Amino acid sequence: MFASKRSLLRGVLAISLVALNSLPLAARAADASAPDLLIRQLSLETIEAVKADKAIQAGDVQKIVQLVDSKVMPHVNFQRMTASAVGRYWRQASPEQQKRLQDEFKALLMRTYAGALTQVKDQTVALKPLRASPDDTEVVVRTEVRGKGDPIQLDYRLEKSGGVWRIYDVNVLGIWLADQYRNSFAQEIGANGIDGLIKALAERNAKATGAAKS
Repeated sequence: MFASKRSLLRGVLAISLVALNSLPLAARAADASAPDLLIRQLSLETIEAVKADKAIQAGDVQKIVQLVDSKVMPHVNFQRMTASAVGRYWRQASPEQQKRLQDEFKALLMRTYAGALTQVKDQTVALKPLRASPDDTEVVVRTEVRGKGDPIQLDYRLEKSGGVWRIYDVNVLGIWLADQYRNSFAQEIGANGIDGLIKALAERNAKATGAAKS
């Protein structure tokens, strides 16, 4: 059930990484505490690390995962993203089940993002004006990826907690990632319960890990 979702997200995250890498360099000198410029700063650090490591450029999955885990994941609120993807069933899950759901979902997205790093191509992006007030704690950063073909809409949802901005969802062409997973997750939970979803995610991750090692 996750094959089509994984393919979609691989493309989505590849596009998002390209877009992040292409934002105007002038943003670098601005206030990095702003949500849109935080995305710029994060992307620069990630891409610079990719360019400096030949193993990553060659597709070394383990090194890519390590890079994503150290550079990207600290800036993502996975608890909120997981809760949104699981939907109404999240509150029905025990603390242990919530932790396992979060861990498996994180592993799934990390590997998808890692795969996206090997697909980065030369494109440009326009960062749209941020419509937010200084005291907002949730914002949407909107961008537009430009290359061959029609422009691609790419938006990020960020939240501010404890003075720190974190990403909790990504939108490509009107589709939010959490929404894409919610239906398939709900179907799995409806058929096999929360533990069934955990098992399905764990099996998917184990299969992906095994394929990477083979």
